[in-house]
Amino acid sequence: MKPRVQLKLTAIAAAIAALSTGAIAQTMGPGGESPTLASEVTLTDAEVQQIKGMDATAALLWHTSSDFVNAVTAGAEDEFKRLGIEVVATTDAGFDSAKQMSDIETVMAKSPSIILALPLDPTTSAQAFKSAVDAGVKIVLLSNVPSGYVQGKDYVGIVTDDLFQMGKQAADALAESIGGKGKVAWIFHDAQYYVTNQRDNAFKQTIESDYPDIEIVAEAGIADPARAEEIANALITKNPDLDGIYVTWAEPAEGVLAALRAAGNTTTKIVALDLSEPLALDMVNDGNVVALTADKAYELGRTMATVGAYGLIDKPAPAFSVAPAITVTKENVADGWKQSLNREPPQSVIDAMK
Repeated sequence: MKPRVQLKLTAIAAAIAALSTGAIAQTMGPGGESPTLASEVTLTDAEVQQIKGMDATAALLWHTSSDFVNAVTAGAEDEFKRLGIEVVATTDAGFDSAKQMSDIETVMAKSPSIILALPLDPTTSAQAFKSAVDAGVKIVLLSNVPSGYVQGKDYVGIVTDDLFQMGKQAADALAESIGGKGKVAWIFHDAQYYVTNQRDNAFKQTIESDYPDIEIVAEAGIADPARAEEIANALITKNPDLDGIYVTWAEPAEGVLAALRAAGNTTTKIVALDLSEPLALDMVNDGNVVALTADKAYELGRTMATVGAYGLIDKPAPAFSVAPAITVTKENVADGWKQSLNREPPQSVIDAMK
């Protein structure tokens, strides 16, 4: 999942405190909620038939447009179709909180039974979604929660990635690529956002606990992905013998890759989170990139739709559900892309695989 960096979300203090100590071995919700696996979010045949008879409708209020959002949408739409729920609106706020508020007003005119959404700003979205809450709409949230909202009262549940597993799988992949020993760098998201914080800390925790012969010799925080190449240049200059680098998500990883190429470095391995055409192209061409870990976005969408259906029939819903993580390498890039984004890899990657 693309980290919602622009979302201005400050994580709940309790969750951040746990993250800073590394004292977790599973994904936690923004308020410290324990996770329920997406595979456990199901409906019985009788419940499906009950929902089909409700003439329910749904609206998808997204924060932006991307391959990730498209895959989430596809998963949600397919599940809604199975349940006889008509999707009456799909919107794109373009990372603009004011536009998201306008989208909600427009969509509420259609009186949807369910809304799936990623709130952009916790403060403004608390007011923006109030009309939907007051109307009894069943709201399911992707990753972020409006300020003051209470699960079971204001919204049905939160769904996100298995954040811990994404970081752990990245650590395992990098360790395998360097033979379980060596020196690595950790480039993390320098902001309080529980999605990226948990992924980053899971990588570090896994290296430190599971790989005693791997040493994290350099750490660098990044807030603006546009500065990734600059930060990587300084890091590489100071540590020219790095065996591997972890990068918090795909966009800054592209900057790190550019820095390695500019330095003529063909040996330092990169792992990053989320899928990217330039990174995948480098990976299938046996470049610096050895693995990308991602979420199963289609399954995330399916889960959101099912949680919304729970709300329709007053079935107790998990407060916090997580979609599975997947490690994508040169060997499984086609299948990995399909599992994550419900589509084939970009044509350039397909051509390079031939």
